[in-house]
Amino acid sequence: MLDRDRTHYLKTVMRLAPGDAVAAFNGEDGEWLGRIETVDKRRVALRLERLLAGQPDSGDFWLLFAPLKRGPSELIVSKAVELGATALVPVATARTTAPRIRPERMKLLAIEAAEQCGRCDVPEVREAEPLRALLERWPAGRQLMFCDESGGGRPIVEFLTEARDCGATGPWAALIGPEGGFAEEERAALRSRSFVHAVDLGPRLLRAETAAIAALACWQAVIGDWRRPDDLPARPAAARG
Repeated sequence: MLDRDRTHYLKTVMRLAPGDAVAAFNGEDGEWLGRIETVDKRRVALRLERLLAGQPDSGDFWLLFAPLKRGPSELIVSKAVELGATALVPVATARTTAPRIRPERMKLLAIEAAEQCGRCDVPEVREAEPLRALLERWPAGRQLMFCDESGGGRPIVEFLTEARDCGATGPWAALIGPEGGFAEEERAALRSRSFVHAVDLGPRLLRAETAAIAALACWQAVIGDWRRPDDLPARPAAARG
């Protein structure tokens, strides 16, 4: 049985009827060929027929970003989904001026982007929270790239290549600041954490939404799933019980 939003989409937008085939996923069991069995005013029921593709390993990459105006924020969400982010985390900084992001809207955008790019999962969408609070309860073992617009970081590809060669293949996160950049006290707080690594995105001053796309693309190219299959670490064998 599909939820209200998927029911509306199939009935009203796609105008599908009983007998029509759709591809379905739940984020855990891969992509399945389903066939619509019933359609009524409130629900659509699917019958799953066969597995089309197994659940891929999407890596483990969080994108942290200061909310921007609606258009740029929505661009970040949709492109981060296409580029394989597994969590989207809005962060309130000292110079964040954009209105509060609506998590419900972000979740819908994430679902649409996942469907359009062929992902079999939808990234987690978090509530916005202050940067300092996020740093205080940062999970052990997750490395954070801080995109330092002041030019004080290492070139991102150089840094990621060294990290990969040292075996630091995950989990990771990247932090993108607001349009006005990070305050000096925020930059100092970030640099004081052992899990934070300042990186530089090149000689040009990038817009925040461009920086988010660039950072995630660099990570995928060096550490993530853009490498050849034989360059990727082997998946553990599934346990049988």
